[in-house]
Amino acid sequence: MIKYLVGGMLFLIAISVSAQRITGTVNEQLADSKTLRPITGANVYWSGTSQAVSTDTAGKFSIPRITQSNLLVISFVGFRNDTVRIGAESELQVVLQNDQTLNEVTVRGNATTIDRLSPHQTEIITTRALAKAACCNLSESFETNASVSVSYSDAVTGAKQIQMLGLNGTYIQTNIENIPSIRGLASTFGLNFVPGTWIQSIDIGKGAGSVVNGYESMTGQINVELQKPDTREKLYLNTYVNSFGRAETNLNLAHQLNEKWSTALLTHASALRSRIDQNKDGFLDLPLYTQYNVVNRWKYQSEKVMAQFGVKALYEDRLGGQKNFKSEMKGSDAVYGFGAKVNRYEFFSKVARLFPDKPYKGLGLIVNASLYDSKSYFGRSNYNGRQETLYGNLIYQSIIGNTNHTYKAGLSYLLDQYKERYRDMPLTRNESVPGAFFEYTYNHLDKFVLVGGGRVDFHNLYGTQWTPRLHLKYNLTDETTLRASAGKGFRVANPLAEYYGNLVSSRSVVFREQIRPEVSWNFGASVTQEFKLGNMDGNLIVDFYRTNFDNQLIADMEDPRYIVFYNLEGKAYANSFQAEANLTPLKRFELKLAYRLFDVKQTIRDMNNENVLLPRMMVSRDRVLFNAGYALPYDKWKFDVTLQWNGKRRIPYMGPVSDHQHEASTMESTMSPSFYNLNAQVTRTFPKWDIYIGGENLTHFRQKDPIMNANYPFGENFDAGMAWGPVTGRMIYAGIRYKIIK
Repeated sequence: MIKYLVGGMLFLIAISVSAQRITGTVNEQLADSKTLRPITGANVYWSGTSQAVSTDTAGKFSIPRITQSNLLVISFVGFRNDTVRIGAESELQVVLQNDQTLNEVTVRGNATTIDRLSPHQTEIITTRALAKAACCNLSESFETNASVSVSYSDAVTGAKQIQMLGLNGTYIQTNIENIPSIRGLASTFGLNFVPGTWIQSIDIGKGAGSVVNGYESMTGQINVELQKPDTREKLYLNTYVNSFGRAETNLNLAHQLNEKWSTALLTHASALRSRIDQNKDGFLDLPLYTQYNVVNRWKYQSEKVMAQFGVKALYEDRLGGQKNFKSEMKGSDAVYGFGAKVNRYEFFSKVARLFPDKPYKGLGLIVNASLYDSKSYFGRSNYNGRQETLYGNLIYQSIIGNTNHTYKAGLSYLLDQYKERYRDMPLTRNESVPGAFFEYTYNHLDKFVLVGGGRVDFHNLYGTQWTPRLHLKYNLTDETTLRASAGKGFRVANPLAEYYGNLVSSRSVVFREQIRPEVSWNFGASVTQEFKLGNMDGNLIVDFYRTNFDNQLIADMEDPRYIVFYNLEGKAYANSFQAEANLTPLKRFELKLAYRLFDVKQTIRDMNNENVLLPRMMVSRDRVLFNAGYALPYDKWKFDVTLQWNGKRRIPYMGPVSDHQHEASTMESTMSPSFYNLNAQVTRTFPKWDIYIGGENLTHFRQKDPIMNANYPFGENFDAGMAWGPVTGRMIYAGIRYKIIK
């Protein structure tokens, strides 16, 4: 009933309103150029009142008219305030001027912020938050984030996985600049393929995302914005080394060719060549690897057209397994080895038609083509995968009557061609999915915002799919914001790529039946309360989300001899509760304390072939995060500490099993112990460069025996895929950042 109610609500939006709003953009003009760059986080408020908003990542704002004042003030640290007398106009384009009277300007902002304008609960991780840790790649960019947790998927391959709302990262639509990127076969190592120094910001949205970006968002949506060609940083160099022998260099170059054209080159090279075996089990704790990664991008900006396009290329070679294994021993019966070579190539293009006299109107086209090719082996087993993808998205946006009623409509197309082979098992699939979408936004004085959308996709293998989404935001007071969302998600799973780490075992892979697409419904609500106690600013965010599955891929590992894939028969759900407090008790001193509770269960077939509802394996029920950051004036010294407590999680039965035991009893799972993890970093800042030193897992906690039966890797009970905690101990790192600003 709820499903049909949500779908029906999307068509029952016929509210009219006479209230007027002021919308616009806030930009800065780059030196020696007519190019404008949006300013994120600028304050826009009516003079003499508390009615205020902040600009989003595109520099846009929307604020209701009021009767108390007609003077609109726009301000941002390091720029001269601009005051505009508002008459009949409703659209503004503001260009702030640099305040040349300041000898030294330090632009500060919160490391993470909640997008106040968005009805979708969206947390923005800024470059300031990314600098709190080494953030060598995207998988390491969530260390100080309470909503997203990261862990190794196994004890051999070095692949990392994220979790949000109690489910792993495959249920999160992860975009790079609004292009679905970390999906399909790339879900294995994709988080490791986005260097941290390339990242400008990360938007984390909880719940079902916008229909504009597709149908695959089930529990959330992450969008990563990379450094742009017209950035103020002409050169950015970062070097990093740690006590495990990992070293990397990142070099970003940006150049303004003329007032319309700019280009950038983002490069990355990293390697780990030290053979580390701290727990003395005979296996490398971390795989050896070498990675080269490069992006060349271009941008054209005129009054009516903006275009961005570029190419990406990546090569990575990994080698792991027993400590004395070498690549020439591949396929050996005496020494267990792991290897993976990945090549990825990509072309992207984004073209937008602008309407300067009608800023609310726009037409955009996104085109992306990519090739992902990987060749892996686990002992005597080979696994090769190739994915060719073509993606297109045509988006038109405008208003209905006035800017209180806006909409987006468009067409999309997705083509995926998969060719996989595991041992002697071929898996091929060609997906062709044309689609269409419509999303309507109603905004009443910024107090109430409704976004309702739906899309229809014509899947060549699984038929027509209808995806409705609904987001609501209501400002109860100036300090209290309520949000709610509901929506459907649909995705086609890639079992071997998504459970890649579990292939490092003696388990036999079994497909019990033809795997159908996963279908889910997500419902959630949150409240954000801002407060001020004396001179202390802060906010409290509490949210609850539930994901119900109509169908889910079950990866059954309850029998240690097998990994069995089949479709859900019964219930599967994930409940997530989180409470987070952010405080600024003193100037330049930030505190974060968060608690998260998961209740995640799915129906599994037991030893008697009966369906049993069990807690999902490897999901920690409880997690507590504490982060403290302090900076001296002008950020000359910065100190950051993060402490995490991870609760117990269920582990499938890992002991010996016989046919008689299999028939006679149910093999019981066990629970992992809880543990703490402490990270810290100190940064010394100079006018053009920074020096940072830090440590991870400073409590030196390690999972005991992360590899089952490590002495007999070709035996029946060998399993390296049940890592629930850190495999390595304390790690110390250091690095240098050097910048040249235009």
